[in-house]
Parts: sequence; C-alpha cells; structure tokens
Amino acid sequence: MKDVFANFKCRRCGNCCKWHGYVRLKEHEIDKIAEFLKLDLEEFLNEYTVLTPDRRALSLTEHDNGECCFYDAEKSLCMIQAVKPQQCIDFPQLWNFDGWENECEGAKVQNGKN
Repeated sequence: MKDVFANFKCRRCGNCCKWHGYVRLKEHEIDKIAEFLKLDLEEFLNEYTVLTPDRRALSLTEHDNGECCFYDAEKSLCMIQAVKPQQCIDFPQLWNFDGWENECEGAKVQNGKN
C-alpha cells in the first residue's frame, strides 16, 4: 500500500467525504471555519458540530447518509476546501478507513483499476 501513498494524487471524487465517521476538529480549525463561513463561533458550533462519543473532540456533523455537512454532492466538492480540517487534508496517508482503497478514485488509479 505504500506505493499508493508515495504517488497518491487526490482525484476529488469526494468518496472520503461520504463515509460515516468523525471529522475531529482542532480548536484553531473551528475558528478558521467559522470565520470562513462568516458565522459567529456559537452559531457555527451549534449548527455544524457534535461532541464525539468519547467526549474528547468536536466533529463536523454529517447527513444521515454519512456525507459531511460541507460536502456538496451535486457539485462533488468541499464547500470549505480553503479551510478544511487537517484530518481531511491527511487522507489517506495519515488516516483512512477499512476498504478506502476500493472507494477512493485516487487509489484505484494507482492500483490500475481505472
């Protein structure tokens, strides 16, 4: 799998944005995203974050189908791309999920599946 990571190029398919799971936010990211959205901090926190079950972090909310609240499926893009969380930036090299290489178009290209 290291070969996939070495030459990995995101194809912006959005499949990582559609997977159920937490996008844990760091404090400075919360401030940046709220500012980017032109929301006061309390409004952003109330509308777009949830406390993770381990009570150690806030996470971006997701839709019932697992999509991130900031993923625009119609346009296949991240609405906060300019300030997206580090966890998103680090996909798939520093974090991923079981089966990610079957979902991610960038991995499929690397593996010769596309």
